[in-house]
Amino acid sequence: MRAAAYVVGPLDGPGAALMDMARRLSFSAVLPYGGVAQAEQQANRTPVCFFLFAAVPDVGTLRGVAEAIRFCPSRRVRFSPLIYFSESPSIDTITRCINMGFDDVITMPFTRTRLMERIDRQIGQSHIYYETPGYFGPDRRDRVTGPSRAAESRIGGQFRRLEIVRNLLTGINVVRDDLYAAPAG
Repeated sequence: MRAAAYVVGPLDGPGAALMDMARRLSFSAVLPYGGVAQAEQQANRTPVCFFLFAAVPDVGTLRGVAEAIRFCPSRRVRFSPLIYFSESPSIDTITRCINMGFDDVITMPFTRTRLMERIDRQIGQSHIYYETPGYFGPDRRDRVTGPSRAAESRIGGQFRRLEIVRNLLTGINVVRDDLYAAPAG
């Protein structure tokens, strides 16, 4: 697969297990996350980079990394899939990941078939992203765990709606980019 995987997390425990699992999934490169600058360089070599986040005791500690990726000026990094690997199907954890702009949350069991199916969903299909002052990520309004406040749900104020397709040969393609503003009242 012409995609790289960055593993975000400790180099032991869940991070080491995720690193081993990612190596068995046929990524062209599997690397520990070393910052956005490193990811930008890798994105020039492999058209798509996945960011695989290992389970942590408090998912909120991942906000800084998720925001650095989501608000990166490089399109290839900014629109990269962010996937959290959770040890339990906690609604709180899933909700927090959604609110940070994650593309997917995968819970145990982590079988090769299941992981490849979820990773494959990120490639070659249209994905809708929204950008507001406090959020950038996939459209999650149809989720039970989706944000409920107006500023987070894109029903209040100005926002951008982007349609993207990730392609393993050409990278990230923005198919549509629309700016919406609330009517002046």
